[in-house]
This record gives sequence, structure tokens and C-alpha cells, in this order.
Amino acid sequence: MMRDRTEASRKARELVSRMTLEEKASQLKYDAPAIDRLGIPAYNWWNEALHGVARAGTATVFPQAIGLAAMFDEDLQEKIASVISDEARAKYNGQSSHGDRDIYKGLTVWSPNINIFRDPRWGRGHETYGEDPYLTGRLGVRFIRGLQGNGKYLKTAACSKHFAVHSGPESLRHQFDARVNQKDLNETYLSAFKITVQEAEVESVMGAYNRVNGEPACGSETLLKKTLREKWGFKGHVVSDCWAIRDFHVNHKVTATAPESAALAIKNGCDLNCGNTYLHILEALQEGLITEEDITTACERLFTTRFLLGLFADDCEYDRIPVTDNDTDEHAALALEAAEKSMVLLENDGILPLNPEYIRTIAVIGPNADSIPALEGNYNGTSSRYVTFLEGLRRYCEKHGIRLLYSLGCHLFKDRTSGLSQADDRLAEAAMYAEAADVTIACLGLDAGLEGEEGDTGNEYFSGDKKDLLIPETQRHLLDTLQRSARKLITVISAGSSLNVPGGNAKVFTWYPGQAGGTALAELLFGEKNFSGHLPLTFYTDISDLPDFEDYSMANRTYRYFTGKPLYPFGYGLSYTDYSVTKADEAGNEIRAEVSNNGSYAGDALVQVYVACDSPLAPLHPRLCGFGKVSLQAGETKSVSIRLDSLTNTVVNEQGDRITADHYTLYIGLGQPDPDQSFNGDCSPVIIHR
Repeated sequence: MMRDRTEASRKARELVSRMTLEEKASQLKYDAPAIDRLGIPAYNWWNEALHGVARAGTATVFPQAIGLAAMFDEDLQEKIASVISDEARAKYNGQSSHGDRDIYKGLTVWSPNINIFRDPRWGRGHETYGEDPYLTGRLGVRFIRGLQGNGKYLKTAACSKHFAVHSGPESLRHQFDARVNQKDLNETYLSAFKITVQEAEVESVMGAYNRVNGEPACGSETLLKKTLREKWGFKGHVVSDCWAIRDFHVNHKVTATAPESAALAIKNGCDLNCGNTYLHILEALQEGLITEEDITTACERLFTTRFLLGLFADDCEYDRIPVTDNDTDEHAALALEAAEKSMVLLENDGILPLNPEYIRTIAVIGPNADSIPALEGNYNGTSSRYVTFLEGLRRYCEKHGIRLLYSLGCHLFKDRTSGLSQADDRLAEAAMYAEAADVTIACLGLDAGLEGEEGDTGNEYFSGDKKDLLIPETQRHLLDTLQRSARKLITVISAGSSLNVPGGNAKVFTWYPGQAGGTALAELLFGEKNFSGHLPLTFYTDISDLPDFEDYSMANRTYRYFTGKPLYPFGYGLSYTDYSVTKADEAGNEIRAEVSNNGSYAGDALVQVYVACDSPLAPLHPRLCGFGKVSLQAGETKSVSIRLDSLTNTVVNEQGDRITADHYTLYIGLGQPDPDQSFNGDCSPVIIHR
């Protein structure tokens, strides 16, 4: 890495040494004021870039994070993040030149969210990369590299969040104590954080709202001091989740006053307060709870980041990125590619791909058909180029002389679309259009108003979490109607997590696919492109299959420990063609596999490598330890090299220590090696014993 942290730290120490105590304390809040006498402009640390520059006007909107994970594509992940950081710099350069240093306009972006999606009820799960620690870690590393760049300075400063053991319930997060044993903590919950710190050198880490084994995460000596800095060697800065330090005394009751909360956080290494509790930092000093050195250390860490970003330099290469590098045609093309590669084909009885030569009329029906929120997810920017599912299908149909009929069908979750109407007021219209059409496309599911963050704008109920794995009741009525009325029914589901939506001749899961979702859906349904997305999490039949939501043990959770039969398994995804892995060899930390396309459509095959260690400490099922995609024409065979997880032959004991297993077995195929956990047709993998 070209960046010189030692020099940035030296400059930070020199600058901070010229500040008064009050000035140093003022810089520890997210909305740091200017210090004019030292030439320091105001800086707001709070910016978001989960799947595009967020909340600050126009920017390219890529698929939500869970959709990016469904691509299973490290290179594309980094390319997308690099575009996001280009746009963040373009907007920062332009806005700061006009004196606009407001929230959401800085270069410290609080992404990615690498929490493990352990329970499908969690509303924020779609912000993550799914349930697998290895996949999450690999995608997190590449996203961070794309955000931070590889130049002399940081292009943006990325942030791994929320550290740690955080995945709901949303309604309890401000007072909840996540109890977790050492094996689960180190095997599952900390794994992705460790790799983003040590391999990606992420510049910041954000704490979580909850307690972890009794300690509030944003003031945890175990997490922030002993683990993050001492064991892992983290050099960057730590930021609290927003108003989380206030929870110490208001909700967790581990402290009695705001000064005590501020002291607990800063002494254990939380440098930056998103919130206002650090307004009491000088009171904590006066009460003898902290020292001036504690304030100085935090301030120096924060200014080290600002120097690494080149904010006080006159030779930062990223200062030359023009405002016109935001929302470009090239970036829009990448958003379309990502949408195409993220959507997952769950079921297909042969109706797909649709042949426009044999279709005269299509009905597009449902509350998500013409919905922009169904494209966006949460923590999103605003696109100038939205293409809803309806619009994408209409454009395609117009080019091919196909009549398109549209009905809303029902409200997203209310029982009527007009306050003066009777319940189910659009079902008759939906039925008559379905009866008149050769094919009906039902656009159902959720949006970020129904699953998301507790207290976030737009959440309607459940504090952001889902109460079950069903679509809202009004949509179930619509689906029942369409199953009776439609000649052929394709179900298109938009959501960020596991849903059980029965029926239809084909079923597509779009996630929240970003600005180009409608174009991507049309191209995929009509076979202009082939499906290549795969599930980065297990789809369950019902929440009765799962432990209590508040139980943080990994027992019977995720594909590694689930004892039941999934609705659709982790790693699953259909295509318009058939692939096979014909042979594979291991050489050091790499697998060389030969992959064939045995069908009549070109496509991208996802080769998945799973490992089963010969140890009672191993997970219940083989776990993912490598993956790679290869593009194949019909009838073509290629070799693909897949890097193995450096921890492939290890297991975690009850004390949380990694130990080497004497023997292990690798399974190289197109899904999980167990037929009950795969569903990808012939799951017969190539097996290598070691």
C-alpha cells in the first residue's frame, strides 16, 4: 500500500498539539466544527455508501448489499465500490468548493455492513452480504478496497460495521444483551471483521447498539481494546453507532450519567461520537473519569484519517475528479450489469425464457411493478435513471409488438388502495387482465418501509423486523386471484431476505436491484441475459423452523448448522443452461476446476467449494471455503482457478481458538454437497480428501 500512515500520524500529532483542550474535545463529535485559527474547516464524518453514495442527492444506485452478495463476484464487487468512491469524491469536490460540508457529504463512508444475517426476521439483513462468514469477509474486503482505492491517499475511508454480534431484534437493540459463546463469537460473528481489518486495512470500525456478553459494544474493553487493537492490530479510528453511547446510561444502565458514558466509551477506544454524549467529555475530565491524554489520542486518530484522505494536502490525485464523473453512462451500465447478475431464478417449469414471437399480450400486476422503493432498498441515493419493472417490461414489449396490460392489483400492505373503497378493491381489475393475457407477471414482495432499520423513516410496523416469512395478506389475496385467473404466471419477488411465496410457473427473486432493475428483469425473463445469481442465505419454510429471535447461538442457524430442510438453500440459483464440474485438483491454497456448459444458452457458472473438517468441532454441514465464476458459451468447457480460504483446514474450539484439523474433505461443485441442502439438480461434486 502506498499510503504512509506513519507520516499522516506525525502530521496529526503536530496539528493536534497546537489545539486547546476545548478544541480537541470539539473534534470528537461527528459534526466537527471549524478551527479557523489553525486552518481546519468544519467536517461532518457521517456519510453513507452502502450500495451507492446515499442521502446526498443524485448518484448511481446499485443493487442493495444482499443483491451484491448474490452475484458471488469479488472482482465486480470491487469495481462497483470503486465507482461509488469516484462518485463520492466527485460530489465532495463540487459541494465543498461551494462551502457545503453538511451531513452525508464527507469522505468517511460508514459502509460496508458486515454483520452476519443469522435470522431472516431481522429487518436490516438486506444491508449485509448474507449469512456466511467467509463470503461476507471476501466481499467486505473487496468492497473496502474499492472504496479506499490504491493511491497515495485514501479515496474514501471505509467503515466495517456494526462491531459486533448485531442482528436484531431491532425493537430491542438499545437495551439488548447479545449473549454468545466463544466458539460462535470467533467462528461466526468476528470472522469478517478480522479479515477486513487485517487484509483490507479498513480505516474505521463502527460499534453496535447492543451489549455483547454484558458490555455495551461501543464501550467494550473486550471488543475495542483487547480484540480490535491489541489482538488484530487495528490502526484506524472507531466510531459509535448513532446515539449508541447515550444508551449506556439511558437504556443499558451500565453507567449512571452522560459523563460516565462518555468516559467508558473513550477510555475503551471509541474515538468519534455519532451523537451528542461527547458534549460531556470535558465534564468527564473534570470528574477525573478520563485524562486529557484520552482526548488527545482520540483526536490524533481522527486527524490521521483526515490526513490520509488528503484533506490538508495540495497533491491529492482525487481532488481532480470532476463533478461530471457522477451519474455517468458507464456507471449506469455497471448498475445494469450488477442487477442482471444479482437476480436469482428460484423455479422454472420451462416457461422461461419467454419467447416474444409467441406472446401477444402480457399482464404486469402487483404493488411492486411500478415502485421505485422496490428498486432502492435502504441507505440509498437518488438515481436520475430509475427503470421500474413495469417500465422495463413495457420498453421491451413495445420493441417486440407485445401488448402490455397493467394493474396495481393491491396496496403493498393495506387492504385497499383508496380509503373510500371496499377491501381488495383492485382484485377484479387484476383478474380481468390476467385472463386476457398470455402470460402474467406478478410483482410482489416488500420494500424498505416494511423491512429495515428500527426508527428509520418509512417503517410501517414491526420496528423494521419481519414477523413472519410471508408477503403481506393483501398480496396473498392478489396471488390467490392470479393463480386462478392467469394462463401462465411468473412470480417476481422483491425483498431483502427469506420469503415463502407459493405458486406460479416460474419464480424470480430480484432483491432490491437498484436503478436498472426493470431493464435487467426484462432482459432476463426474455432470455437476452441468463440468470447467474445465487442465494447468499438460506430461505426457510417458516419461522417455526428457527430458534427464538433473541437467541444468538448458531445452533440450527444458517446452512452450516440448520437441521431442517430449507425452502431454498444457501448457494442455490437456477439458470437457462446446465453446468457440470468434470474434474478438479488442489494445488496449495488453490483449486483448479474444469467446468462445462452442457446446455444451449451461454451463461456464468458459479463453482462453489465446501470443506468438511474431520473434527467434532466442525460445523454440522460443510462450509464454503472458495468460489469462482466462469463465463461459458453453449457447449464450452473452461478451467477456473479458485483461491481457498486460508482457514480451510481449521476449526474453532470451545475457547474460541482456531486449531488445525488433521484431515478434511473438499467438495467442488455447483452447490452444497448434500442433496438436501443443494437442489441444484445433479449436485455430485468432485471430492478431494486430505
